[in-house]
Amino acid sequence: MLKKLVVVFVAAWAMAGAATAQPSADEAAVEAVLSGYRRAVEARDGDAAARYFWPDSQVFEQGGVEGDFATYLTHHLGPELREIASFDFDGLETDVEVVGDLAYASEVYTYEITFPEAAARAPISRRGVATSVLQRRGGAWRIVVYHSSARAPRPPAN
Repeated sequence: MLKKLVVVFVAAWAMAGAATAQPSADEAAVEAVLSGYRRAVEARDGDAAARYFWPDSQVFEQGGVEGDFATYLTHHLGPELREIASFDFDGLETDVEVVGDLAYASEVYTYEITFPEAAARAPISRRGVATSVLQRRGGAWRIVVYHSSARAPRPPAN
């Protein structure tokens, strides 16, 4: 039994290594969804952001259950996007794994938010992470579960 597990593990590891060398068409499609969502947030366009989520999606943020994306947009993200001057992602690291019609993605990034009254309010800089589950339906990939959290960046080590 242990020998079979080792063989399966080595085979899976080898396939994962081959897959990381060149993203598959599905991985590229999933990354395009994630990238599109980030671009919509940077553009502060909630309607564009909604296109990357299935209607029955679930959003979790900062330890809270936000509901489906439409609810999250109405009660949380939308009002925030209207109050800020800019939202910029940087330093993105993404990992995607596709298993049939599901994909699992993790993202690590930094972001900075600025405000219209820049002189009165300092920018907010954060280190963020997100985990997404995407589902392919009718040939299209969209996010079905999204979880993100962020914290202030740690000061550099001396």
